[in-house]
Amino acid sequence: MIGKLTGRLDYRAADHVLIDVRGVGYIVYCSDRTMAALPGVGEAMSIYTDMVVREDLMQLYGFLSLVEKEWHRLLCSVQGVGAKVSLAILSALGPDGVSRAIALGDWGAVKAAKGVGPKTAQRIVLDLKDKAPGVMAMGGTVTEAMDGPALEVVETTEPAPVPKRVAKPASGAAAASADALSALGNLGYGPSEAASAVAEAAANMPDAGEADLIRAALKLLAPKG
Repeated sequence: MIGKLTGRLDYRAADHVLIDVRGVGYIVYCSDRTMAALPGVGEAMSIYTDMVVREDLMQLYGFLSLVEKEWHRLLCSVQGVGAKVSLAILSALGPDGVSRAIALGDWGAVKAAKGVGPKTAQRIVLDLKDKAPGVMAMGGTVTEAMDGPALEVVETTEPAPVPKRVAKPASGAAAASADALSALGNLGYGPSEAASAVAEAAANMPDAGEADLIRAALKLLAPKG
């Protein structure tokens, strides 16, 4: 199973790229957001990947963070949701947006993705609501593609390319949410209620740091009346 590729961007199409890894080209399909964040043709890059193998298909899908990759895996586990629909949702919302929508039960936000109807959106939120806290907690420990060990796909005597610029996810907001979620868990709040409060606070204050998110989430969790 191919989990990560490091090489040079050889070709860019509307929905996929060709990555040259030491002389072997890998076609990788990505969301619109991931495509927009990738470096230019000829530049070095790293990307996390998920491989789908069926009798009639062998395809790689690429992600800038482990959070994005995990949401893709979970979205594809929902009945009626395939890789195409998953990438459409990630294109529309991004991994942080998916975390917020599912933690808050906001199926309307999921429905905004191309090709997603109301029934499918409701099923996604229902099936994955309990998974949101675990995925959100990954935000604080995601290793950016440049920093993690590259998957050795082909052995050659030539040296590996030296990265000049590598696409990196904007992980600050995800890290703050993950740390706030951990802090609320330490205070005794359940994973689902903590995730919902942090997601709502992050939606209201997208640039907030950990401390501000914790304070806002605690206000949301405080008994009403």
